[in-house]
Amino acid sequence: MDITLKYKNLFLILGKWIIFGSIIGIVVGSTTNFLLETNDYLGDDIRAKRDWLIFLLPFGGLILGYIYMKYGKVFLNNTLNDTAELNNLVIDAVHGKKEVPRRMGPIVYFGTFLTVLFGGSTGREGAAVQMGGSVAAAVNKFFKVNRFDTKIFIMCGISAGFGAAFGAPITGAVFGMEMAALGKLKFEALVPCLVASFVGHFITTAAWGHEHAEFIIQSVPELSVITFLKVILASVIFSLLSVLYCQLRHGIQKLSEKLFKKNHMKRAFVGGMIIVALTLIVGSQDYNGRGLDMLEQSFKEDVPPFAFLAKLVFTSITLGTGFVGGEAIPLFFMGATLGNTLHTFMDLPMSFLAALGLIAAFCGGANTPIAAFLLAMEMFDGKGLEYFFVACIVSYLFSGHHGLWPSQKIYEPKSRLYNIPRGETIENVEKKKKL
Repeated sequence: MDITLKYKNLFLILGKWIIFGSIIGIVVGSTTNFLLETNDYLGDDIRAKRDWLIFLLPFGGLILGYIYMKYGKVFLNNTLNDTAELNNLVIDAVHGKKEVPRRMGPIVYFGTFLTVLFGGSTGREGAAVQMGGSVAAAVNKFFKVNRFDTKIFIMCGISAGFGAAFGAPITGAVFGMEMAALGKLKFEALVPCLVASFVGHFITTAAWGHEHAEFIIQSVPELSVITFLKVILASVIFSLLSVLYCQLRHGIQKLSEKLFKKNHMKRAFVGGMIIVALTLIVGSQDYNGRGLDMLEQSFKEDVPPFAFLAKLVFTSITLGTGFVGGEAIPLFFMGATLGNTLHTFMDLPMSFLAALGLIAAFCGGANTPIAAFLLAMEMFDGKGLEYFFVACIVSYLFSGHHGLWPSQKIYEPKSRLYNIPRGETIENVEKKKKL
């Protein structure tokens, strides 16, 4: 009788998570498709044909700052939840520290559209993840689930947003569990995250017909000790690139908040002015927006040798001064273009090194080695899996305890060499280092 009851409860719980995961996947898949299609239209069809729109970026920053200052702060359970914290707020919600307001998704979508239309350097998957968290919060509120299940709902939203945004459902499932903490996978969320990610991906591609960008590795070097040593060296360089980006981006954010006393409107206006000036100095808009053209070019032919640095500066200023969007695609750009530059010195195929840089830079910044490896398998059809596995491990270790999202918790230090207490956030570790 006890066994029958256990199986009954098991199937009830499985059924519950399949239903909830599907609901979140359907809604997030549809909203993500809207995000992708609208961003493509604003960036490729409107901004790319009207260079003068870049001069409106500072004024777009004023509008964006006003929205976040006026409508972005929400008190829930006597706690201030600031939607301007972006993915950090979603991570804090997974840990139960804060809540994701339902308005977060619409606000970040509008902010991303403004940033893209006027030429800020940003991606879009951040908006998909935050909309995922917002949808999960709305579903949670509607069904009135308990506190523990709320965290799983948020992870489902992350998985659905990531899987739908990149066309990588397996990666999305793991990313939702891996994003919040270093050294710990929340396997209790495996089934709902898997369902949400696959349903979100299916809705975006099969139901709505969105086609994701493809990056093709032309050739993979044969397995050899020399090649592995080159891959390890390159991965260390890519990990340092991710650290440089994270430090610069967060440094600019802290400096701008201090200078303008956390006035979002002033920060974004001045940031927009700086981006306009840099665009005029560079003489092209290759580093504004997502930069997909040069990202795709890095797999096929030579790109400017310092393109990765230009993108790093443009993105750090854009996001550090209060504009919004994703950080994965800019990191893809930096890693791939640096790989393109390194291929001359390392005697490895261009497309292979570009792909390696794309994955390793993302892994070092996001601190998600398993999701990054799975992303490589899904993006590049399983080519060079041994090399990508090593690259993800090396980049994860050598990037240290830095990252895109200061709210990430360190459940296990990356190595015994790092004397870091468990349970600290990346932000607290950074503060203690400076002290």
